[in-house]
Amino acid sequence: MKTKLLMLTAVMSCAFAGQAMALTKEEYKAQGDRISADYKAGRDKCATLKDNAKDICVSEAKGAEKVAKAELEAQYKPSPSHTEKVALAKADAAYDVAKEKCDDQAGNAKDVCIKDAKAVHVKAKEDAKVAKTAADTSKNKTEKVAEAKKDANAEKREADYKAAKERCDALTGAAKDGCQNDAKAKFGMK
Repeated sequence: MKTKLLMLTAVMSCAFAGQAMALTKEEYKAQGDRISADYKAGRDKCATLKDNAKDICVSEAKGAEKVAKAELEAQYKPSPSHTEKVALAKADAAYDVAKEKCDDQAGNAKDVCIKDAKAVHVKAKEDAKVAKTAADTSKNKTEKVAEAKKDANAEKREADYKAAKERCDALTGAAKDGCQNDAKAKFGMK
């Protein structure tokens, strides 16, 4: 048992060490070809599905391809910019799939679902921006990170507020007004 655990640890550390190193041009091309083949296979699996299930499947396949391409580029040319692009690709892919899943709903429930998905998307994008800024090596890094965090928090609050406000639309009269006022207070909106 101990031997298996040691072997597994050794294999995993080699795998992670290999990912930290940049790829050669040939490896990059081979990985790109594999990503394209994986996308085609994933998309082909969607052909048997119908309606929104097919749309969700296609969105998942496209998202997986975009994320894989971004990860490949980050591995081929490591940089804070490419790391940000990976995070953005993941956020965009998750958002696209979430929006497709919202299509199974109707009315206010669908609107709330979309606003919630958008809020998660905004949070992921803002976190990626902050991470890229934090990787900056300039003299005024601290100021830039603080400003990026401030901007990110404002964007996140705005997205959360919009989602909460959308939930209020299911209500009427005084209950709706109270809900909207509570949302404004909770997220610091005027």
